[in-house]
Amino acid sequence: MARIFVLAGILIFAGALATQAANIIIVNLDGAGEGFNDPTPAAPVGGNPGVTIGQQRLNVFQEAADIWGAILPSAVTVRVQAQFNALGCNATSAVLGGAGPIAVASDFPGAEVTGTWYHVALANKLAGFDLDPPGNDISATFNSSIDNNNSCLSGINWYYGYDGNEGNDVELLTVVLHELAHGLGFGTLVTLSSGAEFLATPDIYETFIRDNSSGLNWDNMSNPQRSASAVNTGNVVWDGPMVTSLSANYLLGTPIMTVNSPMTIPSPIALGLANFGPSVTASGITGDVILVDDGTGTTSDACEAIINGAQVAGKIALIDRGICTFVSKALAAQAVGAIAVVIVDNAVAASPPGLGGTDPTVTIPVVSITLANGNAIKAELGSGVNVTLHLDPADLAGADMSNRVQLYAPNPVQGGSSIAHWDATASPNLLMEPAINSDLSSSLDLTVAHFADIGWLDGPTGINDNPVADSRLRGVKLLPNYPNPFNPRTAIRYSVSGTQDIRLEIFDVQGRLVRTLVNGVASPGTHETAWDGRDNRGAGVGSGVYFVRLAGAGEVTTRKIVLVK
Repeated sequence: MARIFVLAGILIFAGALATQAANIIIVNLDGAGEGFNDPTPAAPVGGNPGVTIGQQRLNVFQEAADIWGAILPSAVTVRVQAQFNALGCNATSAVLGGAGPIAVASDFPGAEVTGTWYHVALANKLAGFDLDPPGNDISATFNSSIDNNNSCLSGINWYYGYDGNEGNDVELLTVVLHELAHGLGFGTLVTLSSGAEFLATPDIYETFIRDNSSGLNWDNMSNPQRSASAVNTGNVVWDGPMVTSLSANYLLGTPIMTVNSPMTIPSPIALGLANFGPSVTASGITGDVILVDDGTGTTSDACEAIINGAQVAGKIALIDRGICTFVSKALAAQAVGAIAVVIVDNAVAASPPGLGGTDPTVTIPVVSITLANGNAIKAELGSGVNVTLHLDPADLAGADMSNRVQLYAPNPVQGGSSIAHWDATASPNLLMEPAINSDLSSSLDLTVAHFADIGWLDGPTGINDNPVADSRLRGVKLLPNYPNPFNPRTAIRYSVSGTQDIRLEIFDVQGRLVRTLVNGVASPGTHETAWDGRDNRGAGVGSGVYFVRLAGAGEVTTRKIVLVK
């Protein structure tokens, strides 16, 4: 029996199955003269043709909806009720916005897992019909206070372009893509403080949350176990097969410091990363470490001009954390010729801190280390310390040793952020981290693979792995491609029962031929052909859902694949 839970209660529906690219529409809840209807004139920017702030906001929302709609297939229109209101804000921090499902459903026709809640947009997709025809599916609210208001993020405004050129402003497109993902299914219904499941029923997201300490997934835990796991920092991961198989395609190695000399300093040393400056690379940067001296107060905090610049030039600057910003420290070291900056934390902590700030003029890598490791290095500076700052390719940043991506699980729980995001240790930054970072734009990265795991997209199994379906396809058979989603290429595997003419082709969601991969005679057995995301003219195609079509011996079979850029 199908269940859908909305604020009014439980409803039951039945219907038929169909799939196509999702149509996601924005339902404007703003009143006259506000939010999406703000008449304040604005010049077109970054591909957004709107000439008022309100129209530009609405254009950004629809752009984000169209991006997700091109990726996620559904025969049912997804309705997003959205508005701009004044949200929490001060001169240095702000709530950007939020979104979530209006309803959840379980045990509906097409549900892949019984006795399990699904966000209603995903439930509608799987059912093939609208489980709650009168209602909208997602509710979204964004902060109207940010624009032209120095009491809210002083000097920072929404950026309404689509091109990622927001400078020091906040790109609305990235934030909307992030929040729509929450409404489409990126998040659990579990009450983290108690570990209680919604109406004592697990949700599909929860089934993929694994605690590495216990080896249990959340749907197999008691309430106290889930509550304890929610703050098990560094040990909570997503164990969906698609995200895990693709994590190495997106994540870089963990940043570390290798101490080349002296051997008395324990190595490697974990590094924290800055939101500004170039990233540490796999090849790394090697140099002698020099403690800076600015001659004033705490002389090693670089809060004033560095006076031992001749010694720091061409070296890695070691700087103590202090009262000035991380950006100002980096710029002070850069000004005297440092090749990198290592900032030593000033509090006892198990992990090095992340370094906030924004400044495109910082051109050298900036990292942090713990107080204990900083003291160990300082103790050896008299005899000389040489280190390499680099990435460890065997240890993905933001994943465990099995390449399962870590979920954000700080202690104490951060309401609205914990568990419903990738961990902030991921590098490069991912769309679904708890904070929006300036290096993000319209890339959907591992979020698409997450949606494949929870049921939005075909994963490693599908109709062509169904024994009943396969019994009708004795001549040709498409096998799971790998990886899927993919970038930049995927291996398409297929089997042929006897020597025959076959055609292997790629079509887009409108049914247009994109690429012919094979057109000729195939011998019996299993074959593999790569597709590099290019059409028949050699031009790269855009992100989205595509279909592999294999025809032979009077039979045709198709499989859905996803290209993510």
